[in-house]
Amino acid sequence: MTQQELTEDEQELIMNLTEAYQEARAQAVQEGQRQVVENLLRFRFGAVDEELSRVVDSLLRLSPEEFTPLCLQLTREELLSRF
Repeated sequence: MTQQELTEDEQELIMNLTEAYQEARAQAVQEGQRQVVENLLRFRFGAVDEELSRVVDSLLRLSPEEFTPLCLQLTREELLSRF
């Protein structure tokens, strides 16, 4: 069956499923990056307490190439003051 043979309802369903898939995939990527940031902070500082958990969202606005060295190189105080 080609796209021309699809009914309007079928085409709409495909578009909705495609959009839902893309949203779910983007959310999964974001959740994965959150886990990476939290694991880096946990590795570096032993635990992610309330103060450190507040910087996670700010770090996630950066690319992995940007947030990884920051998590590994900045002190706890530098992270808290910067973010």
